[in-house]
Amino acid sequence: MARKEEEDGPSRVPHLPLVKPLQRMGIESFFPVQVAAWLETIGPGAFERDICINSPTGSGKTLAYALPIVQMLATRKVRCLRALVVLPTRDLALQVKEVFDAIAPVVGLSVGSAVGQSSIADEVSNLIEKSKQGLFPSLDEEYIQMEPQTKVDILVATPGRLMDHISMTKGFSLEHLQYLVVDETDRMLREAYQSWLPTVIQFTHSSNQNHSWSDMNGETLLHPLTTIRRSGVERGFKGKCFPRLAKIVLSATLTQDPSKLSQLELHHPLLLNSGKKRYKIPTKLQSYKLVCKSNLKPLSLIVLLQELRGEKCLVFTSSVESSHRLSTLLEFFEDLPFKFSEYSRLQRESTRRKTLDAFKEGKIDVLIGTDRMARGIHIDGLRYVINYDMPPYVKTYIHRAGRTARAGESGSCFTFLRKHEVKAFDKMLKKADNSSCTLHSLPEESVETLRPVFSSALKKLEESLESEARKKSKSGDKAPNASKRKRTIHTQPIATCELKATKEYCSLE
Repeated sequence: MARKEEEDGPSRVPHLPLVKPLQRMGIESFFPVQVAAWLETIGPGAFERDICINSPTGSGKTLAYALPIVQMLATRKVRCLRALVVLPTRDLALQVKEVFDAIAPVVGLSVGSAVGQSSIADEVSNLIEKSKQGLFPSLDEEYIQMEPQTKVDILVATPGRLMDHISMTKGFSLEHLQYLVVDETDRMLREAYQSWLPTVIQFTHSSNQNHSWSDMNGETLLHPLTTIRRSGVERGFKGKCFPRLAKIVLSATLTQDPSKLSQLELHHPLLLNSGKKRYKIPTKLQSYKLVCKSNLKPLSLIVLLQELRGEKCLVFTSSVESSHRLSTLLEFFEDLPFKFSEYSRLQRESTRRKTLDAFKEGKIDVLIGTDRMARGIHIDGLRYVINYDMPPYVKTYIHRAGRTARAGESGSCFTFLRKHEVKAFDKMLKKADNSSCTLHSLPEESVETLRPVFSSALKKLEESLESEARKKSKSGDKAPNASKRKRTIHTQPIATCELKATKEYCSLE
């Protein structure tokens, strides 16, 4: 007789074991985006539609999908890969895994990562069970192949390493995948990432259709473990059963371009939006602009950082080269009242990780880098963000400024501008909600006192960069290439559900 895994439907309130880890995380109530996502997945919405979330940075989007997924998988009987979360960077993926690690084990779920932090062999040993054929030679090989071999229920991955496992890791399968989350969707769709998305969708489509095998008499039976992804009467299908892979896509600046979203093959997508405008600045963020001459900008930055008195601060520049020049220049100013460090792809991965950890622990006051730091990374106690170079787009400003004023906390964002940039900057901010920006002035005498040191520091900077250039020319430095592709496919319209400002919290108790 064929056997099919049966699972009880998830309840509309968090399983009791989940409440305690949430409280240990300091969460006693839900933010609006978490309430809305819960209602559409666990609540009356019953995940009948794929969910698109456009909500400000720091609004709780990670828990908005992590908690429903853990709730829905809590009653699973057999361990196999059922939920996949894909993110653009390793740092962000590890941060998301920490959220799952805090809540999933209490209901017996295992969480894994595929981000390239360790060797692929180490990852394989953590993700895949050893073959039972070696332990039990008498077992039928065909039966062993049908047994799930993954050690994890939930996998958090970056696209490159995910593709490595799909193409090379024996036993790695998406056959039983039920939930796919694409975090930082706008960036994930903009960059090809080895065509990971069509590959994942193709594998889930092909495996979902083949659940049969034959017994000794040649009769066709169901696979011993059959996963029905989304079975039942689906909205809009007039009673027709429609098994599908349920998806959640999200970003603080989610694209609404049909030609881009079509790549995701969304099912009757519902947009959960936090406001009337696509771009929304955190409510408790104070925005300031500082107008100064280009040649005095490094001095103005030092004076501003002195005013902030050693508080944690992120400084964003327009490029890796600019970050490196600025960091090197500051090293030639003696007795600065703050500790700073560079954070860029010019550094080794291990160096970046140590630098970020030191910043989180308060051993470094100021981190100088590019928009690599602007996507999703959460730093406890971060109160200030500085745009050393004007952000080119409003979405760039949203992601940079969103490193502070998170989860209901207050924060400030300062943007340095040249005179001719002020008009364009003001026009850009009008595209977002809560876009007021106050002019901030620095004492001229404080800037002038740094001029003598500035002259000698510039000379040392020039010598330092020339020395680095000579070393690079000898080692034959290579620049990475980027690939692009265009797709123009029509997709179905997205319904919109606005998160009302009046629905601020929903208690867990």
